Amino acid sequence: MKVVVEREVGGRTLSLTTGEIAKQSDGCVLVQYGETVVLVAAQSGPPRPGIDFFPLTCDYRERTAAAGKFPGGFLKREGRPTNREILTSRLMDRPIRPLFPKGYHDEVQVMGNVLAFDHENDPDVLAMLGASAALCIAPVPFGGPIAAVRVAQVDGEYVLLPTQEQLDSSTLDLIVSGSKESVLMIEGFAAQLPEDEMAGAIMFAHENIRTLCELQEELVEKVAPEKVEFEPPPANPFDSIVTEQALEKIREAKQVSGKHAQSDATSAVQDELIAQFFPEGTEETEDGATVFDLKKAFHDVEARVIREMTLAGKRLDGRGPTDLRQVSCEVQVLPRVHGSAIFTRGETQSLTTVCLGTTRDEQRVDGLFDEYGKRFMLDYNFPSYSVGEVRPIRGPGRREIGHGALAERSVNPVLPSADKFPYTMRVISDITESNGSSSMATVCCATLGLMDAGVPINQPVAGISIGLVKEGDQYVLLTDIIGNEDHFGDMDFKIAGTQKGVTGIQLDLKIDGISEQIIRETLEQAKTARLELLRSMLSAIRRPRDEISRFAPQLVQITIDPSKIGLLIGPGGKTIRQIQEETGTTLDVQDDGTVTIAGAGGSMVDEALARIEALTEEIKVGKIYNGVVSSVKDFGAFVEIAPGKDGLCHISELSDGYVKSVSDVCKEGDKMQVKVIAVDDQNRVKLSRKAAMVELGQTSESEGDSDES
Repeated sequence: MKVVVEREVGGRTLSLTTGEIAKQSDGCVLVQYGETVVLVAAQSGPPRPGIDFFPLTCDYRERTAAAGKFPGGFLKREGRPTNREILTSRLMDRPIRPLFPKGYHDEVQVMGNVLAFDHENDPDVLAMLGASAALCIAPVPFGGPIAAVRVAQVDGEYVLLPTQEQLDSSTLDLIVSGSKESVLMIEGFAAQLPEDEMAGAIMFAHENIRTLCELQEELVEKVAPEKVEFEPPPANPFDSIVTEQALEKIREAKQVSGKHAQSDATSAVQDELIAQFFPEGTEETEDGATVFDLKKAFHDVEARVIREMTLAGKRLDGRGPTDLRQVSCEVQVLPRVHGSAIFTRGETQSLTTVCLGTTRDEQRVDGLFDEYGKRFMLDYNFPSYSVGEVRPIRGPGRREIGHGALAERSVNPVLPSADKFPYTMRVISDITESNGSSSMATVCCATLGLMDAGVPINQPVAGISIGLVKEGDQYVLLTDIIGNEDHFGDMDFKIAGTQKGVTGIQLDLKIDGISEQIIRETLEQAKTARLELLRSMLSAIRRPRDEISRFAPQLVQITIDPSKIGLLIGPGGKTIRQIQEETGTTLDVQDDGTVTIAGAGGSMVDEALARIEALTEEIKVGKIYNGVVSSVKDFGAFVEIAPGKDGLCHISELSDGYVKSVSDVCKEGDKMQVKVIAVDDQNRVKLSRKAAMVELGQTSESEGDSDES
């Protein structure tokens, strides 16, 4: 039976439809807003044997046909997911994962597919909403509903579910997901937005989330799905044993300094228990308990110990709740590259390399939206050695793409505009050591690398991650969390920004939401840490270097009359090719008349610039030009005063004396200084060598132009 529910949201109708499509799935919903339509289906399956985690998979796909387009490139069928699809899949996953009960290990897959796109309403938040709605009507123990909205800020006002036009003029792009009671997930980027305005935008989003949760409750009421009751697994027989025998030993191990030393000390306690209960490689005890049961109980007790210590004010590395780890910064660490830096915070380290290129190096991005050029790219790499592990390299995973995008968009607001700095910029962050918050280390290191490369950023950006341990009404916020505080804690709240405000924000939770009070306290605590970080970074390099690396391409931009573009290019590209070949430069011409000249040396760039200016400038009456005789006639000489532009110097204008024959004064190929004395209504140019000589104080004798010659 088809069921439709709808609400007016942000001035447009949002509807949820089920019971018509994909009826064999556990739950399927069509989400429509404006003329953008997303299908989201949820499906569950039996757990895999021996699995000890919740195997949730979220996938989101955009078919370009939804926007009335063919895929770009040779292949006309979509292949591997794009970065945007991967990032949206992560947005779907993060808020729903904490809402399944502990111990639930069934396979669950949520798939979103954009069916129609109206070029106004972004389908990503609709897919997030559809994920919750599909799970709410599926027979799975999902603790929803939740909803997601996007918020922009236009002319100082918050805008709910903005159109693309509104988003283009916005200083904020914020996605918030939550339940009726609390906020679950945040991902946003802004133009140095003050903390109080960012908090206001988050709470504005949450107010409207409640409406969308009520819409889903109406859908559930009409569908009346049969939910499968989740039966928690039986009590672990090792829970009490590990608590009695190992709790204090674990507490002692967690006070050992150093990530690996602490891990080794903890593993030694676990190995001792395994040897006690499973001697000589036995796999089960007499009552059927397994090594897996013991390890799970050990993990739970380890979490308890860490959380109790944290709430008591004792962090794993001995710091106070608001203390940063030791920070060191260094720039210009690599030769030849255009910029480089190392940023180390505790046991987390990023090595950044910066490469500058021309407009031809821009990344072309195609998809549902109109194709555009991307002039700033930040790639994040997380090799296995950074955490002392071994694994095959199979290209960037979802986590690497997500962390790279977070750092990229956090730094992007402070970059110079293309007309001020016409370079394409690529930053590579290699995480060479990791013990928590490597994405925020990347933000710091990218800033240092860009400044070392001479990129005139308007403000340095730093990032910090704030953690949370919460038990009932008691909680503590932790500045600059390490790996175990992230793993055993309740929150990873990453905030990047400048001294003026926030540029990037990302919240991930393991609990079912946080309050406005925690959000505002976190923003303020992060600001204090960020300012301290910026002071450390600026001690390494105070401001962007005045000049870029001599190994980077030298770029100069000039704007010509668009009607002169054809003249610059020439027939079949002859003129522009000639300039490039003879000057050793590369020219890039835009439709608006912007010409970018790129070359390895400044003199070559200057020569190309002079030739373009000469070719495209208007011929001015009264100006003296350095010309070349292109042909000699009985009545005078034709002189090329600019590439492709000739003028006639009549025989009477060749000298201040009598000239019997033009060939007595010049021959083809001679250089000649001439003055423009007229341009007629047919754009024919009249030149005078005689007038140029008078103005320059020359005589025919000084030029060797006697009649006897």
